[in-house]
Amino acid sequence: MKVLVGVSRIFVGVLFIISGLIKLNDPVGFSFKLGDYFAPEVLNLPFLEPYALVIALLVVIFEVLLGVMLIVGYAKKFTLWSLLLMIVFFTFLTFYSAYFNKVTDCGCFGDALKLTPWESFSKDIVLLVLILVLYKGSRYIQPFFSKGIRSITVFTSLILCLWLGLHVLEHLPVIDFRAYKVGTNITSGMQTPADAPKAVYQYSWIFDVNGQEKIVTNRGEDPKIDGTLLGVETSVIQKGYEPPIHDFSIERDGVDYTTQMLEEEHLLVVIAYNLDIAQKEGFIAIKEATDTATKKGYTVIGISASSTPETEKLTAKYDLDFPFYFCDMTALKTIIRSNPSIMRLERGTILQKLHFNDVDQLRLKTIKKTPLRPDTPVVKLDSIN
Repeated sequence: MKVLVGVSRIFVGVLFIISGLIKLNDPVGFSFKLGDYFAPEVLNLPFLEPYALVIALLVVIFEVLLGVMLIVGYAKKFTLWSLLLMIVFFTFLTFYSAYFNKVTDCGCFGDALKLTPWESFSKDIVLLVLILVLYKGSRYIQPFFSKGIRSITVFTSLILCLWLGLHVLEHLPVIDFRAYKVGTNITSGMQTPADAPKAVYQYSWIFDVNGQEKIVTNRGEDPKIDGTLLGVETSVIQKGYEPPIHDFSIERDGVDYTTQMLEEEHLLVVIAYNLDIAQKEGFIAIKEATDTATKKGYTVIGISASSTPETEKLTAKYDLDFPFYFCDMTALKTIIRSNPSIMRLERGTILQKLHFNDVDQLRLKTIKKTPLRPDTPVVKLDSIN
C-alpha cells in the first residue's frame, strides 16, 4: 500500500501539473471550451459565459497548485479533498460529454493532446481510482522538505502561474499547439492525401417481410431481401482522414477569395473574429502597422466573422485602409487568440502571428507591387469546364 500510494502520488501530481500548465499556456482556448459547456444546449448555464475566462484561469492555476501541493505534501487533507472533488466534477463532465455527445473535446490537455470524449472519461476514471487510493492511504503521504520550504514552493508556484497566465493573455501562448502555428502552410494543411483513410459507415436496412420487421446490417451493399424496404440508418464505424485545417476560407460578397489570398507573395492579415467583444484600443496600433505595410507594398486585408456593415463601421472609425473579408469564427479563434491581431503570410505560409500589444515586432520589407482590392471577383480554376 505504501508503494502504491507513493507511485499514485507522483503520477497524479505530475499529471495535474502538466495538464494545468498546458491549459495555462492557453487560458483563452480553455475558456472557449468552458463556454461550450455553459451553452444552453449543454449545461444551460449561460449566465456564466461572461466569466468563462476568469473561471478558466482560476481552475487551471488551482489544478497546477494541487499537483505541486500533493507532491511536496502541503496541506494534505485540503489537497486530497480538493483533488477528489475536482476529479469527481471532471468525471461527470466527461461522462456527460461522451454519453450525450455534447462537447466532443473536453480540452483536458488543450490542443497538445486531443482525446475523444470516452478517452477523456476513461482517463478521469483512472485518476479517480488513484485519488481514492491516496485518500485511503493518506497516512503514507509524508511531506518532503521542511514546512517553510513547502510553503515557499507553493507560494512561488502560485506567483509563476499568475505571471504565466497574465503574460499569455497580454501576448500569445508561449507554445502554439494548434494547426495554424508559425511555419504552417495553410494550403497544404487543407489538402487530403490521395492515400488518406476513408470513412467507414455501417448501414442498417429495415425491411417489412411478411408483416415482420427485419434489419440487415452491412457496409453499404444492397441486401437481396424479399420484402418492403422501410428505411435505412447509417452510422460511422471509423472516421476518415480530416485535414488539420478544414474550416478556413476568405470570402466577400459571396465570392471565395481563399485561393487568391493564399497565393499572395506578401500578405498581412488583420484578424478580429468578433467585433462586438474586440479590444478596440488594439486597432490604434494595428492602424499604424497596416499603413506601414501598405506603403511597403504588402497586400493588407482583414478577416472577421462579423457582418460587412460592422466591419465597414470599424474601418471608418479607425480610418483603416484595407477591406475586411468573412471567415468562420471558430477558425479565426483557432488561428490566434488575440482579438484583434495580425498574421503575416507568404504564399500561404504563416511567418508571424502577433497580439495587438506586439505589433511593434512586425517584420516587414519593402516590396514593389500594387495592393489587392476586393473589386474583381476571382474565378476558381476548378469551376471552369
